[in-house]
Amino acid sequence: MLKTRVITALVLVSLLLPSLFWLQQPEWALLVAAFVGIAAWEWGALLGWSSLARVSLGVVTAGLCALLSIIYPASLEFRIGHLWMAVAYGLSAALWLLLMPLWLRSKWAIRGMGGLLVGAVVLLPTWLAMVQLRALGPAALLGIFAVVWMADIAAYFSGRAFGKHKLAPTISPGKTWEGAIGAMLGVVIYGVVVRQMAGIELLSLPAWIGALLVVTGVSIIGDLFESLLKRKAGIKDSSNILPGHGGVLDRIDSLTSTLPVVALFLLLSQSVA
Repeated sequence: MLKTRVITALVLVSLLLPSLFWLQQPEWALLVAAFVGIAAWEWGALLGWSSLARVSLGVVTAGLCALLSIIYPASLEFRIGHLWMAVAYGLSAALWLLLMPLWLRSKWAIRGMGGLLVGAVVLLPTWLAMVQLRALGPAALLGIFAVVWMADIAAYFSGRAFGKHKLAPTISPGKTWEGAIGAMLGVVIYGVVVRQMAGIELLSLPAWIGALLVVTGVSIIGDLFESLLKRKAGIKDSSNILPGHGGVLDRIDSLTSTLPVVALFLLLSQSVA
């Protein structure tokens, strides 16, 4: 299993990095649209849909994202060019920052049209954020990815070494408070080092650390949310499209929560400045 995971990870990295740094922005938007389309196909499994309905959902989602990138060129730039972009980011932020803590506490299921709407709020802003943040530069988007990866890695090792107190035992028994604290420490150390090396002066150091802690918390919430949905659906992985890793949703669960929130924060900071 470990060998399979490593091989799959290497293949993904070998595809991601050249695409991230070499593709033009319109081509990147289409690639991410296809990626999100696969995630939408997997979302259909969480809703308990049939194979045909899931394929239809994936195709429609990918097509919609591709169409938006063509009709609205502003979606390829780092700005709020149309009202729908502001609505997408606003709904996403409201979901992850306001509604999701209550959702995880109440352990709601997703069904019918409500589940479809939640999927739209989860996936479409993720596509938009992944495209617009890349407009800041491939290295900027990769750095944001690295925050989430650092949180996952630090949580895994600190949880294994010190984990005793369950974070959400009925949702994801393997996660612990010690792992969450380790994730926050790892992200703060990473973020402070990057801030110093890159000369980032967007925020004061205390505010920068506070933002890193919020992003880490949101990434953990995104992870827990998908774990809850899979538990409700009675499945282990969103799919088996990535050998050793499960599905696309299993790999981007934390990104679906963090990327739109980070993009909205940076856009608001830009407008204030």
